[in-house]
Formats: sequence, structure tokens, C-alpha cells
Amino acid sequence: MKGYEKYTTQFYNPPVVTMDWAKKDHIEKAPIWCSVDLRDGNQALIIPMSLDEKIEFYKTLLKVGFKEIEVGFPAASETEYEFCRTLIDNDLIPDDVTIQVLTQAREHIVKKTFEALDGCKNAIVHLYNSTSVAQREQVFHKDKDQIKKLAVDGAEMCKYYRAETEGNFRFEYSPESFTGTEPEYALEVCNAVSEVWKPSPDDKVIYNLPVTVELSMPHVYANQIEYMSKNLNYRENIILSLHPHNDRGCGVADTEMGLLAGADRVEGTLFGNGERTGNADIVTIGMNMYSQGVDPELDFSNLPKIQEVYEKVTRMTVPPRSPYCGQLVFSAFSGSHQDAIAKGMKYREEKGLDTWTVPYLPLDPTDVGRDYDSDVIRVNSQSGRGGIGYILESQYKYDLPKAMRGDFSYQIKEISDHEHRELKADEIFKIFEDTFVNKTKWLKIVEYHFVQEKGGVIGATVTLDYNGHLTTVEAKGNGRLDAVSNAIKTVTGNIFTLDSYNEHSIERKQSDDTAAAYVGIVDKNGNKYWGVGTNHDIINASVKALASAINNELE
Repeated sequence: MKGYEKYTTQFYNPPVVTMDWAKKDHIEKAPIWCSVDLRDGNQALIIPMSLDEKIEFYKTLLKVGFKEIEVGFPAASETEYEFCRTLIDNDLIPDDVTIQVLTQAREHIVKKTFEALDGCKNAIVHLYNSTSVAQREQVFHKDKDQIKKLAVDGAEMCKYYRAETEGNFRFEYSPESFTGTEPEYALEVCNAVSEVWKPSPDDKVIYNLPVTVELSMPHVYANQIEYMSKNLNYRENIILSLHPHNDRGCGVADTEMGLLAGADRVEGTLFGNGERTGNADIVTIGMNMYSQGVDPELDFSNLPKIQEVYEKVTRMTVPPRSPYCGQLVFSAFSGSHQDAIAKGMKYREEKGLDTWTVPYLPLDPTDVGRDYDSDVIRVNSQSGRGGIGYILESQYKYDLPKAMRGDFSYQIKEISDHEHRELKADEIFKIFEDTFVNKTKWLKIVEYHFVQEKGGVIGATVTLDYNGHLTTVEAKGNGRLDAVSNAIKTVTGNIFTLDSYNEHSIERKQSDDTAAAYVGIVDKNGNKYWGVGTNHDIINASVKALASAINNELE
């Protein structure tokens, strides 16, 4: 591909690289979460949220369990200002929740920001200025000392207006475009801000180190975070925060490695909404922790509802393959995958397992508000007998014999392939019923009686309706079904062999059927036909299954 020569690395490795974070294999506890959906997420929308939409989304974020929520940039627009005041004036901020607002290091903006926060019970004032080489040289035309002075002056303004404003306020500082900044310089700027704010146990400061634009592989970001974590002054009184974007598709990896490297806090959005390729996806990060046995301290147990609100107010759509929440992420179409999942589910039930180890399903779908019936086993032309059998057994209580599952799966796959579409569970069940269950088109067993004879032989008197003609005949067999089979042969002249028989009890609501029988017959040419019978009496079910199989042969 032509043109690659004009690109080069724009990130900076720290002067000391220890990579202690790489010795860890998982995140041990949840970070402090801060949702920036109402700021970063909102400013990236084609149609930004209205006041009512922001309030609806804000309430959803509270239900999920966020204790810190960035609500906007109050000095940027009247809508942002009004939203902040609405939350405060209408007492919509719970005592254990802190709202966060963004401000640049300009006095009129800092002043307006504190006006918007007047009377707020708990708020974070998030000060930022860009520190990267590219921004210093191309945008601000300032040297390092001048850029550092902007940060220090902004910190002084925030400190001044905090003293003049009613409310409880904490501070956050971001060296914006951190990943394009020399780490030792970013450290210098943050330490200079600390000398103004003087972080203490009762007044901790948040230092947010954003991946404003993703410039490197995730391990480089982790090295940068580790360097900052080990060298920041007042570290014990500093909350180190991450704010990754997703330009290289590594926003989640950046976050997870950054947490291993010493970060305490994460700013991100639900489903990864945000500028360009989006912010770090908090749903994915949190559920990744959950699937490793760590409580994310956010409640995603009803992801479909959360997604519904998100899509409504943002007018965005969650991609079908988005981890944990996409429409298709728990769906198996492949025959081998379906078979493994069905066997894994059965094994789990038989063994009474507490841990989740089902093949191809890294997470129990019910934990996030999904269900097996509609989400897990999906049938198309690539599906196999395992999945189709699982649907019939789990939803309709029919446990088909293995050979019958295979034969029926070919029928379903052929239909799906011909129609070029997925078949839903109710469609599969209807095809199953129409094809196999209690069929009487050509042959119907009207009545039968059995007698026990010598040597274990069973005598049967059977009344048949065959092609509209009613006939009663007597026959013998080595069992009830064999005797009925011989009676049918006498009337129809049909030559077939009883090849297989299975039965089981069934329990289905709104049905008198309590037993199902499966009969397979083989004709004189070696062709096999299946029939299924259901009835409250297993003998009646067996006879109906035999008649169904013969009706299938006669068609």
C-alpha cells in the first residue's frame, strides 16, 4: 500500500521502563469508574442529546452504579450549563454521587464553570490543557515552560474560585494528548500543578492521563502509566485516572494494561461511544473483569434495557458483534459449536457445577439479561443436529434420538439454504410437528386390543383406517408394537422393519401429552423413515409414532 512512508511514531517511551505490570495476569479489583457519556459521548453525536434525553441517560447511569459522572462543559453552551443547573437545582444528584465538569485553563471559562456548580454537594472540576509536541508546536506555538504555566495558572484559578463558591469540590487535571507528550515532561507539568493544589488525604487530586489519540501499542501506554505512577509527587494522595480513545482499536487493552500499571480510575463510555472510533468501552472492560471472577461494581445484569436507552437517546446502534451486548455475540450457527454448547449445558446440569465452563460461551448469557432460547442456538444452513436438537429439547421438551436429529437437521438446513435465511425456533418446531408428530394422512390406527399368549407372544386385534377403508385384523408379535406392526403389514402389504424405538416423558404447559415415542422404520430398499407419537399413555404414543413413520414412508 503506497503512502506509508509519510507516517512515523509520534509517541514517547518513558526514560525508565520497568514493566512490572507485565508480571500480573489479571485485574484484581474494580477501578473508580467515571462515565463521560454525557460529555465526550454527547459531543461526538450527529445530533447531541436534548436536556430531557441527557436526564434520562443520566438516570440510567445512576442505575448502572456510576458514582462519578461527567455531565458536561458548562461554559461551552447554554444547554450544558442548563443541564448542570437542572441536576443541582432539582436535587437529582444522590449524596454518594459526584458530578464532574470540564474546563479549560482560561479565567472566564473557569469562572463560569464554578457559577454552574454553585451549591453542588459534590463535584469534580476537571481542568485540562494540551501538552503534546504536536500541539505545542502546531497549535499553541508555545514552549514547554509556557505550556506548563498555562496548567499552573489554571490550577491557581480553580483554587481561587473554589474558595469563593458554595459547594464541595475536588480537582482533576489532564495533560491532554498525554500519549503524544514526553512522559518526563508530562510528569513535570503534573508535579507543578500539585504544588498549587497540594494533594492531601482529605483533598485528593485526580490526574487523568488520556489517550486523546491512540498512537502506540497498548504496552507502551502501560509503560507510560507505570512511569507516572511511580514518579508523581504526593502519589499517596493522587488518584491516577485513564481516559483511552480507540483509534487503533485498542481502547479496552489500553485500559486493562493501564490498570495493571498502577491506575486507580477509568473514564469511558457505555458501548464505547465517542469521537472518531470512540472512547474506552466500559461495558466491555467491566464485563471482562466479571468473566474473570472480579466484581466490576457496576450492574450490567440487564444490558438489553441499558442498550435500549442508549440507542434511543444517542441515535447510535450497538454493532451486532460488540462484546457482551451485541445481538449475535452469544449466537452459535456452526453445527460443531452448537453441539459443544448443548453438551456443555447438559454436562453442567448433570454435574451441578457452580463455575461456568461451557464451550464457546465465555459468559452465561442470563447474567446480562439474555436468554438461551432466543440468543444462543440459532439455526441456518451452517447449523447441525446438536443445535436443532437442543432447541427442540430445551424449548419444546422433545429429546430426539441421535440418528433422528441428524436426519431432521439435514431437512432444516436444506430449507434454510434454499430460502437464504435463519429459521426461528417456532418455525423449526412447526416443521417438526408437521413432518413427524401424530400423522394420519394415509393410515390411522383407530382401535387396538392386546392379549398375552403363551411364550411371551402378544396377540393384537387392530382396527385400521387405510386410505379411507376401515379394516379390523388380528396379528401376533413379540411385543405390543411388533404385533401392531404385523397387523399393518397384513392390511397394507407394506414390507418394512422396525429399526429403532425410543421414549421419554414430557412435561409441557397447556398440554395433556405426558409421553413421547420415536419410531424408525426401514423399507425394503433400506430407506429410513421416522415418526413421533405423543399421548398421556406411552403405548398409545408408541402406536401413533409407528403410524406416523408409515405415513411418512407412504408420502
